[in-house]
Formats: sequence, structure tokens, C-alpha cells
Amino acid sequence: MPPDSGAPATELRAAVVEDLPELLRLAREFYDEDGFATSDADLERNFRALLAAASAHTVLAVRDGAAVGFALSTSQLILESGLVAELQDLYVMPAHRRQGVAALLVDDSIRWAKSHGASQLEVVVAPNGRDVSHLFGYYAGLGFRDEGRRLLSLSL
Repeated sequence: MPPDSGAPATELRAAVVEDLPELLRLAREFYDEDGFATSDADLERNFRALLAAASAHTVLAVRDGAAVGFALSTSQLILESGLVAELQDLYVMPAHRRQGVAALLVDDSIRWAKSHGASQLEVVVAPNGRDVSHLFGYYAGLGFRDEGRRLLSLSL
């Protein structure tokens, strides 16, 4: 973000269990906006597990003392690629978008992935019935490339 942008400074910090209320608030806004049906109880249970996991990295973006966004990255060992990180969730509140917050969160995820020896960082763009073409352009501008793979899932 350019220094003359007029936007408040953004601090990134690793989330801890005491941040659960803020993480849950942001995740609920994100999931409601994107049409995910995950319950609050499931979000809390999953955040608690992820905050305790060495293979997960959750970061809050804070402005003027208030959380305005978050990113969640995880890693796993893949046979063909070795350790691969995934930027699973990235959310910035609408009033703080287009001010460099998301780019800071992506940069942090890249640093975390590299520091853990990941061979690549992946991001899944899920349309959920919405036009997300702008996200493909956004991530391409950050150096991500579309590998043409499709994610298939089976609910268990």
C-alpha cells in the first residue's frame, strides 16, 4: 500500500485462541458473503484445532486496534510435490478492500510456506454461485497460475 494512500496502517499478527471471537466474527461475515453454510459451532471447533496445529498458520490483519481481515494457510505432504501449502481462507472486510490488506495477507502466507519448506503455495477459488473471475486476475497478478485442475469432493 503506498504511504500516501490515506488508509490506516495494517498490522499482521499470528492469531491465538484468545482471538476466537474476532476470528469467528470475520469468518461468519466471509462465509455468509460467499454462501458457505458452515455452522458457528463447526467454525469454532475447526479454528481451535487449526490454532493448535503446527501445520496451520492463521493471521489477523488489524487496523486501529480492530481485526479487519484474516488468512488461514495449511500445509501437507503430497507424494508428487513434497510439502505443499494452501492459502485456504482469505477475507478482508468490504470497507478495507482495495487498500493492500489482502496483498499483505498473501505475502505473509508465502513467507510462512517458504519458511516451512513448502514447494508451492496453492489457492482454491470457489465460486459458490458467484462471479469470481476478478479473483483469477488478482491471484494471477500475484504470480499464481491456473493449473487447470478441478477439485472434486465427496461428502462423508
